[in-house]
Parts: sequence; C-alpha cells; structure tokens
Amino acid sequence: MSEVKLSKEQLALFEYIEKDGQTVFVTGRAGTGKSTLLGYLRDNTGQHVVVCAPTGVAAYNVGGITIHSLFGFPFGVLTASDVARHLGRRAREVLRGIDMLIIDEVSMVSANLMDAIDVALRTARGKPKVPFGGCKIVMFGDPYQLAPVPAKGQELEQLVEMDYKSQWFFDAKVWLAERMEIFELVEIFRQRDPEFKRILNAIRVGEVNEEIVNQINAAGNRFPPHENVIRLATINNIVDAVNANRLEKLDTEERFFESSFATGDASAFNNSLPAERVLHLKIGAQVMFIKNDDQRPVKNSDGVMSWRWVNGTIGKVVAFGEGNQVLVEADGEVHTVGTSTWQKVKYLVEEEFNEATGKFDETIVPEILAEFKQIPLRLAWAVTVHKSQGQTYDEVIVDMGSGAFSSGHTYVALSRVRSLDGLYLTKPIRLKDIQVDQAVVEFMGQAKPPIAEDPLGI
Repeated sequence: MSEVKLSKEQLALFEYIEKDGQTVFVTGRAGTGKSTLLGYLRDNTGQHVVVCAPTGVAAYNVGGITIHSLFGFPFGVLTASDVARHLGRRAREVLRGIDMLIIDEVSMVSANLMDAIDVALRTARGKPKVPFGGCKIVMFGDPYQLAPVPAKGQELEQLVEMDYKSQWFFDAKVWLAERMEIFELVEIFRQRDPEFKRILNAIRVGEVNEEIVNQINAAGNRFPPHENVIRLATINNIVDAVNANRLEKLDTEERFFESSFATGDASAFNNSLPAERVLHLKIGAQVMFIKNDDQRPVKNSDGVMSWRWVNGTIGKVVAFGEGNQVLVEADGEVHTVGTSTWQKVKYLVEEEFNEATGKFDETIVPEILAEFKQIPLRLAWAVTVHKSQGQTYDEVIVDMGSGAFSSGHTYVALSRVRSLDGLYLTKPIRLKDIQVDQAVVEFMGQAKPPIAEDPLGI
C-alpha cells in the first residue's frame, strides 16, 4: 500500500471538516475511501482529536478506543443519570481537552448510545445546553452495510418507553437540536466496471429486481479456477470449519505460536483479543494480515514507497524463520513477519508549561493499560463477511449459507470483489437475501457529495 494521497473529493471534505464542519457524517459506497480519509484526518488534523468506535475490532483498525472505554459507559440502555454516575474524573478531563471526536462505524452505534455520548460531552465540558458540549463530531460509516445490534427483551421495552423511533444512530434525540451534515463520497476505487457498479448500487439501496439477481447468479454460477480463492461466509462456524479442514490437509512443517502480554492481561481487552491466543500455522497455509505493517513505508520492487502489507492483505506461509518469525509471500514478495503489539489504552490529560505564553497547555496522551503480542496473521481460506469489511479481493467465493440475516449483509459480501469476473457463488442469491431498511433509505436521501455545485464553498 503506497503512501496516502487523497482524491479531490476526499481533500475537499478534509479541508471542510478542518475549517468549518461541526457535526459531519461521512458515508459512501464500499470502496470509496472512507477509511483512507479517516486515517488522513486523524494523522493530519491540527486539532486535539480522539478516535473511537463501537467495537474492539473497529477501534483497533483505526488506532482508537472503544466508545464504552472512552466514556466509561456500562453496557445496556443508558439514561442521563447512568451517564453522570459512570463518567469518571479522568474521562471528564479527556473530554474537556479534545476539539474533535471521530466515531468510526457509526452505523453500529445505537440511538441511545449516541444520546449518551451527547450527554457525557455536555456534562464533562460544562455546556449542558450545547449539543455534544461544543465538541466537533465527525462520524464515518455506511448504514447500508452495518446495522446496530437489535435490542431484545427488557432492553427493547426500555427503548420503546424512552420513545426512540428506531435504534439507528440518526434517530437519536440529539439530532432534534443539532443539524448533521451528511456527505457521501462518490468516487469508487475498488470496482472499475460500470455495469458491476450499477448492480452493486442497486443492491445497496434495495432497488433490485429479478433481472439483477439473475445477472449476479449467472456470473457466479461456476467453479473457482483454483482452491485458494477466499471464501466469505456469514457465520463463524463455517469459517472455522473451512480453515481447520484446509489446514488439516496440509502435510507440511507446522508451528504453534503462543501469544503473550507485555503488560496487563486479557481482562483489559474484555477477553476479546485482537489475534489468536495460540496461532497454528503450516507451510503452505493461506493467511491474512490482521494489522497494518508496523514499519515505515519502504521502496517496493517498482521503486514506489509502500507498506509491506496492510490489514487484510492475503498471503501464503512459505517458511518459518528463527524464533517467532514467519516468512509470508504476498503480492509477489516474501516478507519476514515477526511479533506485533496491540495496545489497550485510555486517554489522560497532561499539563505542560508554555514559556512563550506563560500558561499551562493541556495535552491529551494515551496511557497503556495492556499490551498483547502475537504474530499478526490468521488463517484465511475463509473469513466472515463481517471481518471482510473494508477489504478488496480479485476473486471471492460468496457463501451465504442459509441466507443473509441482517440489513446490508449481501451487499457487503458482493462488494468485496473488484469485478463480476472474480465472483463465485456456492448457491444462488435470492431476492429475500437483499435486505434494506427503509429508514436508512430515507435518511441517506439527505446525503450530498463533497464536490457538487460548490456545496463547500470552495
């Protein structure tokens, strides 16, 4: 992956967020560069920023922290009194010191959790009548791809009593007082085929007929050209079974790599570790990198500055090195892969005397709670549709199993592949597999492109 270079619309949106945007939602179809823009904003903003996400995996992917860890929230439905009770001194200090809060995968954030974020920021920043306490809020995600986990039982009853229209983040009560600007990135970098783009967009928004379904099924109704085409499945059981079966068939040298903790333990990660406790590999195993390269970009064989691998890169184990080292061939080059470190952090506010102003400046710094070490690989003959989020493949086997079980599931799976030529189906897609929430369609109808008839005044 080469060094980040923004497209014209990404750059326009970055500049708008930096100068003017107060509450911005950045969305876009799969492959439009939402993650790229988020990373660039995080690394290049001139403001004090904290990045958070609703899940541990999403937080790790963007170098952030989970929402519940940042705010100290318990899980479940939250009232204003719950927020005030759990908002500790350190959390208040951090929230007072930030200028911008970036929320990734915001479509997985419930309306109730969004309101809790609002209440916490108002409380911590001492501005009870100002939405989000005056903090700039920048959200990234695509409601057509990921939905919040549905509430059930008592939690659902509580939300009904609290008069929530739906669980979607855009139905939070804070939006009655605060205007959300919605920008949709439109340039797709993943697919180049105009016809496939048209089909995917129809599936994304639910404007699908038998003709489109038949077109997808006709393209995917064939055998893969080789046995290493990655399989996307809807549930973990299928993925685990496929990977275990393929690994068992390899009659080659094997190694077991034990994880370790440099500081802290699994409880700091809420027992949801970012990599395997024990990684079992054999020579010839197909693997996926689950963390970006820790080293700075280097020149590749074409003389271009690039990272050796990024989160999601697919490769093959070709040898084992000394100690905890694995040699992996990826994109035509062999890389020596060692142990990586994942950190669980919390944010603190430190004061430093500024001699020029004669005042103390507040700086937000991370404090490490735990460090988990492991080889940044997992078996990858198969992965879940959810874990394929944000990835791009030349060839994909889509295994919908008994069918899609959530809004956007089929769209996410199909949009991982670059073209129809690389799509293979284990069974035909059905019209009922394409699920779209009408509330999302209505909300997304408000989105505008970053570059249109000079909408940003540039």
